[in-house]
Amino acid sequence: MSKKKKELDATMNDGSGAILKFHVSDIVIIVVISLLCLTCIIPFWHVFVKSISGNSFVQAKAVFLWPKGITFDAYRSLFEDGSLTYSMKYSVFITAVFTVLGMLVCTCAAYPLSKKRLKGRNVITFLLMIPMYFSAGLLPTYLLYFNLNLIDNWWVLILPLIYSPYNMLIMKNNFMSNIPDELEESAFLDGATNFQILGKIVLPLSKPIIATLSLFYAVGRWNAYSDNMYYITSNKLKMAQYKLYEMILNAQEAAQTALTEATNVTSTPEVLQAASIMFVTIPIIIIYPFVQKYFVKGTMVGAVKG
Repeated sequence: MSKKKKELDATMNDGSGAILKFHVSDIVIIVVISLLCLTCIIPFWHVFVKSISGNSFVQAKAVFLWPKGITFDAYRSLFEDGSLTYSMKYSVFITAVFTVLGMLVCTCAAYPLSKKRLKGRNVITFLLMIPMYFSAGLLPTYLLYFNLNLIDNWWVLILPLIYSPYNMLIMKNNFMSNIPDELEESAFLDGATNFQILGKIVLPLSKPIIATLSLFYAVGRWNAYSDNMYYITSNKLKMAQYKLYEMILNAQEAAQTALTEATNVTSTPEVLQAASIMFVTIPIIIIYPFVQKYFVKGTMVGAVKG
């Protein structure tokens, strides 16, 4: 008996006995989480399946979870046209510049405000948080951009939004809770400047929050199209999401959609919409796995102390 007890204790100690504690509640949790995952995966898979299915099957509503009459005509039409491809490249450029400048502004605002030695930091923080709750409205904003010559200018998609009060507050709290004051004090004693401390101590220790906020900036800019709709009139300055919005809006009126007069598109509007949605969604799906580990850490900032 003692030998069997020792074997059982050894099994429990190495973790393999955890299955013995598997309860009904665990099964319920697994089922609920699986259903939640399916609510995210199935719509995306359905759009992908429609994008590679034949026009007749899609029009007949016969496509749901498996493609029928597999064809890549819709994707070929997108590449032959070139307008959405150009908008994709332009969107990548705008998103990259916006993310870099946004993180620069956010860091330069959050770091000084996280230091107790900054006089009047509470007042400055209050003033910088006002845009989070109040805005001037669409018409005054349009008139301001018009006077600044930003209308129909690609800078109007970058400059007005690079400062985010919410992101600044998150980064400020991260600096205050995760960067010990002793590190900076020792660096000051060694003769380091504020910029050296920020670049060589603070930022290397803040990779999770930097990756998280960069993802917030990039996804927010990539998915936004309202400012593109209000302040941009030139076709060459329209981002992919706005091009997709126009396509979906106009597809209801067209029996057969052509992206330009020079392109012969054989796909129906519904198939073309599905292919376009996949086309503008794939870049974010590709990027996310590379920042996922930092994203998970960043979302947990401040959740555990000690």
